[in-house]
Amino acid sequence: MTSVLIIDDDPALTKALRIGLQARGYELHTAPNGATGLQTAATETPDLVVLDLGLPDMDGIEVCRRIREWSAVPIIVLSAAGDERRKVMALDEGADDYVTKPFSMAELEARLRVALRHRALAEQGSQEPVLQVGGIVADLAARQVTVGGEALALTAREFELLVFLARHADKICTHQVILREVWGLGYGSETNYLRVYINRLRRKLGAEGWRLRTTPGVGYQLSSAGPSEGA
Repeated sequence: MTSVLIIDDDPALTKALRIGLQARGYELHTAPNGATGLQTAATETPDLVVLDLGLPDMDGIEVCRRIREWSAVPIIVLSAAGDERRKVMALDEGADDYVTKPFSMAELEARLRVALRHRALAEQGSQEPVLQVGGIVADLAARQVTVGGEALALTAREFELLVFLARHADKICTHQVILREVWGLGYGSETNYLRVYINRLRRKLGAEGWRLRTTPGVGYQLSSAGPSEGA
């Protein structure tokens, strides 16, 4: 049974999540503050963490940072509507995704499924010689990308960008993280530069270009979901 740790100080929300997720077959652990959440994450080793950013004893971003020091467990953060800056900070500190309050149980569960799918792909090993996301296939040894069996003419930087997103399929990667990891230090603020490459990649991917999704003000993700599924 998949276990979920909810770190949130709102008893009404925690109760609703417990009822909703248990009805869907999840095992639930709860923590009303950051300190208890960190302890529970260490002792119960949950499969997923749902983390509120507004905790009474410490910033949720600090909780995310501390968990990431020793665990790769998927973390879904809960954030207030319109708080783009803190969403970006949480993602930069290692959160896998976020849900904006208020949200539906169906939306949260979809986010949990995506996070679990991403973890399963990561556990297959990041050194696989071939990465595949939908109809996009990247042969790392040959440095070649094909779509529907047809090779694409990509520049070295386009290839590196696509491979980075494929390695983190279904995870929202912030502008800063992509620029740092693909371009290197010193490019953290060149978001317009990155947008040009993303648009160019979309065009070259053709029928599979829709998989390269934009989260305005935050970053990009390469989606393995079907066209009718959520991000």
